[in-house]
Amino acid sequence: MSQSNPTRDDFAALLEESFSDGHSGEGQVVRGTVTGIEKDMAIIDVGLKVEGRVPLKEFGAKAKDGSLKVGDTVEVYVERIENALGEAMLSRDKARREESWGKLEEKFAKGERVEGIIFNQVKGGFTVDLDGAVAFLPRSQVDIRPIRDVTPLMHNPQPFEILKMDRRRGNIVVSRRTVLEESRAEQRSEIVQNLEEGQVVEGVVKNITDYGAFVDLGGIDGLLHVTDMAWRRVNHPTEILNIGQTVKVQIIRINQETHRISLGMKQLESDPWGDIGTKFPLGKKIHGTVTNITDYGAFVELEPGIEGLIHVSEMSWTKKNVHPGKILSTSQGVDVVVLEVDPSKRRISLGLKQTLENPWDAFASNHPVGSTVEGEVKNKTEFGLFIGLDGDVDGMVHLSDLDWTRPGEQVIEEYQKGQMVKAQVLDVDVEKERISLGIKQLSRGGGASEAVGGELRKNAVVTCEVTAIKDGGVEVRLVESGLDTFIKRSDLSRDRDEQRPERFTVGQKVDARVIVYDKKTRKVQVSIKALEIAEEKEAVAQYGSTDSGASLGDILGAALKKQGS
Repeated sequence: MSQSNPTRDDFAALLEESFSDGHSGEGQVVRGTVTGIEKDMAIIDVGLKVEGRVPLKEFGAKAKDGSLKVGDTVEVYVERIENALGEAMLSRDKARREESWGKLEEKFAKGERVEGIIFNQVKGGFTVDLDGAVAFLPRSQVDIRPIRDVTPLMHNPQPFEILKMDRRRGNIVVSRRTVLEESRAEQRSEIVQNLEEGQVVEGVVKNITDYGAFVDLGGIDGLLHVTDMAWRRVNHPTEILNIGQTVKVQIIRINQETHRISLGMKQLESDPWGDIGTKFPLGKKIHGTVTNITDYGAFVELEPGIEGLIHVSEMSWTKKNVHPGKILSTSQGVDVVVLEVDPSKRRISLGLKQTLENPWDAFASNHPVGSTVEGEVKNKTEFGLFIGLDGDVDGMVHLSDLDWTRPGEQVIEEYQKGQMVKAQVLDVDVEKERISLGIKQLSRGGGASEAVGGELRKNAVVTCEVTAIKDGGVEVRLVESGLDTFIKRSDLSRDRDEQRPERFTVGQKVDARVIVYDKKTRKVQVSIKALEIAEEKEAVAQYGSTDSGASLGDILGAALKKQGS
C-alpha cells in the first residue's frame, strides 16, 4: 500500500508511536505552525503527525487585519488528537483562556488588579472578559452606590479586583466597587491631609437625616450634626437647610484613621451664653416662648439660642401630678422667673408658678389661725379628711380633730366625698404647703373651747391620754384640746424610781401640768413631775410647814383625808 493511501491500521500504528514518544498533548496548550489558510480556517501543525483546523475568528485582531501568515508560530489548546476526519481538534480560544488563567492566578495571589471588559448582563450581575477568561461581576460589586443603567460601563476596559477563583469549576468573581473604594480612600486621605480643625470651608448639603446633614467638602463628606447647626434648639435639620444648599461651616474634629469629619455652623456665631449671668439674673421676670414640651417640663426660648427649662414641679402651686402639656402648649408666650443659671452646663431653671400669687400665702393672710372655713370633702384617708379650700388648696382634718369623745376612725365614716363641711384653722405652714384644720374645735364638747381659748395655758392642769410608750418617755394627747405632745422620762414622776415609761399603758389617762404653751404655734409641753411638785407645795401651804413638828407624810395624809371627806 502506498504512503499516500495509508490504511486504518497504519494510522493506529503512527498514533501509537506518537503516544510512546510522550507527545500526545491532549488537554494541553502546545505550540504549532500555521501551514495554510483556507477561507475562514487556519491549518495548524502541532507536531502530532496530524494537522488541525482553527477558525480565524479565534485569532482576533490578527485574523481581521490579515497579519496571520503561513509559517507563524501560535499557541493552541489540544482537545483531541483525532476526530472523525482524522484531524486534531484544536482551539485558540481555550489556549488563550488557559494562558489567561495562569496570569490571573499569579495576580490573584499577589493581590494585583486586573483589566477586563464588561460584555454581557446575566442573572444577578454581569460577565467580564479578562483577556480570554470569563469572570462574574455581581450587581452589588459594580459601584459604591447602586447604578440603574450600566450601559455606559460596558465594552470599556477598566480595572477590577479578583475576589474569588476556582479553576476546577472555572469560576472567577471580580469587583469594580473595591477598586473605586480604594481610589476614593486615597482621594479622601489626600483631601483630609489638607484640612485642619478650626478651618472654615464651604460645602454643599448632599443629604439630610433626622440627626444632621452630610456636607460635600469637594470629594469628601463631613457630618453637620443637628446640635451644631445653631445655638437655638433645632428640631429637624430641614428647618434651616435644604439639599443642594451651599453653606459655610467650621471643621470641629477630624479623625485621621476613619476620615470622619465633624462640622459646625453655630461655631461661626458668637456664643449667646457668654454673658448669660448678666442677661438673666436670679429672680428676673422674663417673657419667652414655649419651644418643646416633655414629660418632665417645658423648654422656653428666652432669646435666640437661649432656652430654659420649667420643671414640672415649678409650673403650678396646686397641680402636682399634671402633665406639662395640660398647663402649657408649644409656641405659647409665657412669663417666667429665673430660678437658677449654670453657664458651664448651659442650663437655666425657670419658674412659672413664681409669677403667680402663692395660694398658701394668700390663705394664711385671709384665714388666720382660729378662723372658720368651709369646703368640700375631697378625699378620705386612713389618717383624716382632705377639705378643698379657697385658692384651690387643700386642708387636712386629722382623725384626732374630728370629735372630742369618739374615735376618729369611727367618726370619719360619717363623712362622704363631695360633702360640704365647716372647720377651724389650726395651723398654716406656707413652706411645707400644709393647712391643719379641726372640726371638733367648733363645738364645746368636753370644755374644748375653754381649753383652746383660755384654759390651756402655762401651769394649767390637763388630762392626757397615753398614745405610745417610748424609751425616753411617753407620747400623749391632751384630751380636751386634742394636741399631741411628749412627756420626757425625767418628767414622768418626782420619784426617780417611778420615772419608768413601761409603768404606763396605751390608753391610760393621767393628769399633768402645762409647763410650756405657745398659743401661736400651738406647741405644748406637760409634766407629771411638775404637777406632783405643785400639789405638794399647795399641801404644805395649806397645812403648815414641816417646822411645826409634823412630817411631810403627815401633811400629805391630812390633805388627802380632807379631799376624801
